[in-house]
Amino acid sequence: MIDRRDLLKGAGLAAAAATLNSTRALALDTVTLPFTNGERPLVKYPQKRPMIGLTSRPPQLETPFAIFNDGPLTPNNAFFVRYHLSDLPYNVDPDKFTLEVKGKVDKPLKLSLMDIRKMKATEIVAVNQCSGNSRGFSDPRVAGGQLGNGAMGNARWRGVPLKAVLEMAGVQTGAKQVTFNGMDGPVSDKTPDFVKALDIEHATDGEVMLAYGMNGEDLPFLNGFPLRLIVPGYYGTYWVKHLNEITVIDNVYDGFWMKSAYRIPDTPCNCVDPGTAPKATIPINRFTIRSFITSVADGAKLKAGRATLRGIAFDGGKGIKEVSVSIDGGKSWTQAKLGKDLGKYSFREWKLPVKLAAGPVELKVRATSNGGETQPDTPRWNPAGYLRNVVETVRVTVA
Repeated sequence: MIDRRDLLKGAGLAAAAATLNSTRALALDTVTLPFTNGERPLVKYPQKRPMIGLTSRPPQLETPFAIFNDGPLTPNNAFFVRYHLSDLPYNVDPDKFTLEVKGKVDKPLKLSLMDIRKMKATEIVAVNQCSGNSRGFSDPRVAGGQLGNGAMGNARWRGVPLKAVLEMAGVQTGAKQVTFNGMDGPVSDKTPDFVKALDIEHATDGEVMLAYGMNGEDLPFLNGFPLRLIVPGYYGTYWVKHLNEITVIDNVYDGFWMKSAYRIPDTPCNCVDPGTAPKATIPINRFTIRSFITSVADGAKLKAGRATLRGIAFDGGKGIKEVSVSIDGGKSWTQAKLGKDLGKYSFREWKLPVKLAAGPVELKVRATSNGGETQPDTPRWNPAGYLRNVVETVRVTVA
């Protein structure tokens, strides 16, 4: 049930905690992301391969983009890491762990990890993407973590539906939302605890999951061990790690991380004119549609002739209908062949054989969802740097 060796690796983070506030102690090399001030350390943390380090207290790790060319599932040891609070539960004991379910319920619960694992399990393949993924490309630049395109990952999650746990507790009439809290906490009393909320209809839709498994293994510590919330199609801010408290409420939660943070413009495009502020905002929610070329890096030098381009596409849950690729800067487009469908919340792989002529070449990729959504030719802007989904361009030299 619980792999003690993996647990010891997680507990080893406690010993490493003294070095976590010094990327220099863990730095292996540096990488440069393709925007101003893009130099980052390549760092090594327990249970992780070398990752792009953004901050160390709390740890924020970006996946090197080349990994997305290795298959539709992102390896656990390469999966991105995003925390808001730096007091992490390094000494969590899975044998003593409990999940508390309380609030407007008929039967408050305290479930052990064993209790949860004994329930009927389900699996779903779903992308987790940080709200600020690709923020470093914002123009004009905005405040916040200056991330490239690697603050995302796709995994096969295993656990139990939140709906099943709420049914055990008995949600009372009049309930409006469910809040979620984890064991990570603030180091200062002045810092608001990280609590997120979902409407009761969403929380009980059968897709939201309490996950203990990831790609056939226990969750890595830095990805939420021993239990985390999975909200398919929604940005990672809702995917609460180290989840130990669920509360059903009869009002709309107004904590900082819902009322003030993670807000997007309340406009049809969830965008505003660059450099301006929105008149009204709403909480961030579902992904925008995105697609990437993963087999070729920007700035690469390629041989003239035949080649096969590959990549990934995903959206907020309608699923990918088609992917088109341009090898002439957007003048003409050719439909790519889609790979295996792992579900409407998963990365969808694609590939396209092409013939490249000598000279500078702009490769572009554009996806269309089953709902008809696609990426704009120019990036939309908002003050937080969220929701980037422009048609991506990879510039190469062919000789």
